[in-house]
Amino acid sequence: MISTKIAELLNEQITNEQFAAQYYLSMSAWFSARDLDGIANYFRVQSKEELMHADKMFDYLNDVGAQIRIGAIPQPPYEFTDAISIFEKALAHEKIVTKSIFNILKNANDEGDFATVSFLQWFVTEQVEEEASASQLVTKIKMVSENPSALYLFDQELSQRVFNATV
Repeated sequence: MISTKIAELLNEQITNEQFAAQYYLSMSAWFSARDLDGIANYFRVQSKEELMHADKMFDYLNDVGAQIRIGAIPQPPYEFTDAISIFEKALAHEKIVTKSIFNILKNANDEGDFATVSFLQWFVTEQVEEEASASQLVTKIKMVSENPSALYLFDQELSQRVFNATV
């Protein structure tokens, strides 16, 4: 059975994932307002993925009979200075999410909650991928941000991203 402490940590993470979704949606809006619809699409898809992560945790808590408490989601930032800083903020945010997942995993492991440890392994793998992808995009946006032709191609590249509900 899941402890109250682990259930609380997972409930907090649901709120964190929902905040991340709003944060990425805010980033998407910034790019959309600048007619960089491909990059806006990337962050829109990222937002949907974060909601899916929250849903997975919601379902897990329900499956193990824990009480689900939906927390208040703070308003995300919406004023950004430039494209590079947005991608850097996205990478920094992914690192915060990774740290939070690792904290839940450590606590579950310390309690011998092997069901939650097993459940969280998917998120550990996901966060490795998320951080690697965000890091690569920071590198790319730094390369192309001052070159309109390269920025156009980068925007086109990110327009190809689609939401995969089975991620």
